[in-house]
Amino acid sequence: MRVYRGAERYRGGGTDTGIASRHAFSFGPHFDPDNLRFGALIACNEERLAPGAGFDEHAHRDTEIVTWVVEGELTHRDTAGHETTVRPGDLQRLSAAGGVRHEERNDAARPLRFVQMWLAPAEFGGEPAYEVVRGIADGTPYAVPRAGALLHVRRLTGGARTAVPAAARVYVHVVRGEVLLGGERLGPGDAARITGGAELELRAPAAAECLIWEMGPEPAYG
Repeated sequence: MRVYRGAERYRGGGTDTGIASRHAFSFGPHFDPDNLRFGALIACNEERLAPGAGFDEHAHRDTEIVTWVVEGELTHRDTAGHETTVRPGDLQRLSAAGGVRHEERNDAARPLRFVQMWLAPAEFGGEPAYEVVRGIADGTPYAVPRAGALLHVRRLTGGARTAVPAAARVYVHVVRGEVLLGGERLGPGDAARITGGAELELRAPAAAECLIWEMGPEPAYG
């Protein structure tokens, strides 16, 4: 298990744009050849958008984009005709496949905070797909078949424990609160990358929320 602290994340955005980004992996102008991906996961970005701020229309292809809203409301529009508002507790997935353009904005009057995770598909091309799961239940795995990955949402009350999947690769991201994992204390923005099918347990001294990716051995992509 290797722990990555939130304070170590690469910072993007800027006060002039109303966007503050924190990148866990090599991203955009920040190139780190030793931190390109973990299994299928190629990005885990913490985003904060001021009211009225957003990402203008831009293109994606061959990427599975999963978004978890923490606070506020996210407005999504894409060239496949989808326009939705995503709120806390909702899970959004955009399969860019052979290519799609979208924009993401904070059209509300209060700040927006969300976590966006990108995964590489096992095969490229195909037709784009989009869905929003409203109020996803705690502990219900969400499958991203094109990337061979499962996402587990864990909302823990104080003193609660939960097993971490004993998979070939597991990525744990702390959204809020603090958890104890493998002798390490993890706080908001911290992450753990676990390999080898280790049998570990998360424990929350107080209320906490985590996103846990369960992945198999890294396949050949493309």
